[in-house]
Formats: sequence, structure tokens, C-alpha cells
Amino acid sequence: MSARLAVGDVAPDFTLPTADGGTVRLADLRGESVVVYFYPAAATPGCTTQACDFRDSLASLAGAGYRVVGISPDPVHTLARFAADEQLTFPLASDADRSTLEAYGAWGEKKLYGKVVTGVIRSTVVVDPEGKIALARYNVKATGHVAMLRRELGVDAR
Repeated sequence: MSARLAVGDVAPDFTLPTADGGTVRLADLRGESVVVYFYPAAATPGCTTQACDFRDSLASLAGAGYRVVGISPDPVHTLARFAADEQLTFPLASDADRSTLEAYGAWGEKKLYGKVVTGVIRSTVVVDPEGKIALARYNVKATGHVAMLRRELGVDAR
């Protein structure tokens, strides 16, 4: 199991391909607050709920100075279809080799329907403008997580 990050840790940099055919680099977002969320699989019920919650909260998060990036091990073409189907306007990045998931502690053993499996640990990390971890939540629930995150960050639902 990869080590989890804690408040004050330096956020591991990443450069990943995105659903829109570009790339997202954490270093390029330095100077901004970034919500990075890790999810198991595009277009599954829980991941769709979570992504749509981020989509629906994007204006309030952006208004409070937060960018959102979603990361999963899905291939880019799957992410592109997911983004189009759900009208997602924030970057969805592909971490096919799971190196970013591992660096952030979002890959490892978890319980799934009572069985221990290895996979994506649904997680959200907030990176501050200096590139340090401002908040790290692991094993989050897909439903209601974005509302809880907004409360923790002091972001109104507008």
C-alpha cells in the first residue's frame, strides 16, 4: 500500500494526458488551489455521481479560487466519452500506470463487497498555491463527498 499524504507534505508533481487530448501538469497550476480527486472507473454509478457533483459545484469552487482535476487509471478514450456523456468541463486525467495514484496514496488494498482487493482508493487531496497538501481525505464516499468538501473548504453552494 502506498503512503498517504498529510497536511503540509509537498504534493507530488504529475503530468498526465487528459480526456480533451491535452495534458495536465500540477506544476503548471502552481499559484492556484487545486482539488485533485482520485476515482476508480469512469461511467460507473458512484464515479458518475461524484463527477456530476463536482460538475454541479464547479462554479462555486472556482469562485472560491479552486481548480478541479479528476484522475483515474482509465484510458483517455474512456475519459473522453465519460466527459462528453456527463458534460464534464474540468480536466479528467488518465494515470494508466498508476504512478500518480501511488504517489498520492490513492492506490492499495481496500474492501469491496467484503473482499480485500487492490485498486483505487477513492480520495481527494487539496493542493495549496505553494504546492503543499492543504487537505487529504481517503476512503471517501462518492455520494455527498463534494458537499462535505465544500463545507470543509468554506465554499458556499451558490
